[in-house]
Amino acid sequence: MIKDIRITKTEVLSDNWYTLRKVTYEYTKPNGAVVSQHREAYDRGNGATILLYNKEQGTVILTRQFRLPTYVNGNPTGMMIEACAGLLDKDNPEDCIRRETEEETGYKVTDVRKVFESYMSPGSVTEIIYFFVAEYSKDMKVSEGGGVDYEEENIEVLEMGIDEAMNLVATGEIKDAKTIMLLQYIKLNGIL
Repeated sequence: MIKDIRITKTEVLSDNWYTLRKVTYEYTKPNGAVVSQHREAYDRGNGATILLYNKEQGTVILTRQFRLPTYVNGNPTGMMIEACAGLLDKDNPEDCIRRETEEETGYKVTDVRKVFESYMSPGSVTEIIYFFVAEYSKDMKVSEGGGVDYEEENIEVLEMGIDEAMNLVATGEIKDAKTIMLLQYIKLNGIL
């Protein structure tokens, strides 16, 4: 294993939407040799995601929205089916995901449960995502959802059976990692 990791230089390459840095660092190899390398790291902050589920109906709430990076990388429509998610900004993960759930899906959930956290692309992105699940019912619906107007989110709220959602993973219609992870969590733990 490497040891004695030391950052020697950090340069900001872009500070437009989020921050892209070039980091130069040194470390010591097991044989005592000191190696210097540099990598780029994209810092967009940390995020939270949630999968809402209804045990009685056997359903989950997902969203559909346009994602430019997928469009430029071969997704012909750019539309993605995803679990509700958002950036923490200045919130803690639980407050963030409660707010995002209401804005995006229209459901005001009362009992959210953190199930795990994950670096989603540790080779290039600093972000940690906090994963939650929560039970929902029709009486928790306080608005149509769809996101907030000033952010131009244009989110479609989808309610579907867990088997249909898992089939969309199998057919490739759901390609979002956080969503796949949460759907698998629900199935593996026998929640639905």
